[in-house]
Amino acid sequence: MDLTLVIIIGVVVLAIVGVLVVRRNKALPAGSDGQKAQALAKPEVKKALPAASTGKKATDEGTSKPGTTESVPGSLPSVDVVSTDDSVPPPAAAARSVSPPTARATARELASMRTGLAASRGGFIARLTALFAGKKEIDPAILDQIEEVMLSSDVGVKTTQAILGRLRDGLEKNELKDADAVWAALRAEATRVLSIGGGRIEVKGRPKPVVVLMVGVNGVGKTTTIGKLATRFAADGRKVLLAAGDTFRAAAVQQLEVWGKRVGAETVRGKDGADPGAVAFDATTQAKSGVDVLLIDTAGRLHTKAPLMDEIKKVRKSIAKALDGAPHETLLVVDATTGNNALTQAAMFKDAVDLTGIILTKLDGTAKGGIVLAICDELKVPVRYVGLGERAEDLREFQAEDFVEALFGRESDEAAAA
Repeated sequence: MDLTLVIIIGVVVLAIVGVLVVRRNKALPAGSDGQKAQALAKPEVKKALPAASTGKKATDEGTSKPGTTESVPGSLPSVDVVSTDDSVPPPAAAARSVSPPTARATARELASMRTGLAASRGGFIARLTALFAGKKEIDPAILDQIEEVMLSSDVGVKTTQAILGRLRDGLEKNELKDADAVWAALRAEATRVLSIGGGRIEVKGRPKPVVVLMVGVNGVGKTTTIGKLATRFAADGRKVLLAAGDTFRAAAVQQLEVWGKRVGAETVRGKDGADPGAVAFDATTQAKSGVDVLLIDTAGRLHTKAPLMDEIKKVRKSIAKALDGAPHETLLVVDATTGNNALTQAAMFKDAVDLTGIILTKLDGTAKGGIVLAICDELKVPVRYVGLGERAEDLREFQAEDFVEALFGRESDEAAAA
């Protein structure tokens, strides 16, 4: 009887011990040593870190997170500590999202410019391209051939010599080893020459009205250009006023009135043969009542006749009497097809009046095209717009990089870009 009792007590004790062991094993994680328990605790720490972060990506090198006193362990994968806030882009994406300071032409706009410059690309540029065809090495004698092409394309003696001088230096320093290098140097020189400012007339942020005086000789497309400018300004929501200052030619007044009706702009005019200065004065006075832009047409002055150039100076004085500081822009309209004569005109007008820019029309009608380089280089007067067709939208804002790309871009380069 005593033995039986002992056995029963022993079984009960073993059962109790077994239950305690089972409960202990359930309470502890598998492999309950301290290292494995700490390993399980780490993911919880990593998940909590983004909540304390300031949205900046922490490095995975054990440095402290910006804005906190916590130190991120160097062993933690960086993916675990990147903020989950989708509104904060990673550094690379943020850099790509920044817009360039100057708006560049789109691929479609560049293609349209190339079409407008087809004559020059097929003449001036095609002749230059032919000089490099099939040549792996460049002979310094090629500079003489480049000079011939540039001079015959209205680039001008001074500008041609300046560009060739830089190319010659590059060849002597062995920096221009092949045709591609020389071509790239030519493009760079063209961009340098043309990058003297220019571009569209800015109205935003300027006192109103902005008064623009248009000058130029007969037949350059001055009145038509005024109409195209008026179309651009009206499309931007600006209130435009036109002044028919070419009082000696009735057709010019009528043409300007037609453009005015198209864009909803009033045209100030005088009687036939009226004093152009008086028309400009009246228009400027009227423009002070809520007009954003005043465009003033003038007669086609022959730059070789001093009395007519003096009359333009009188018109400017009349405008200044009506509004202090006006005209704010004096733009010379030049016909690109006249070649070096355009450079002569620009030089004469620059001496007579304070030119702020040049509009080069009919550039789509010349196979030379080098006159743009000559005007910018020799006169240091920026090109503001170029005319590449008959439509209003064919009057393009001039941007040096885009113009060089459209003019000098080779078919192989365009195919690679596409």
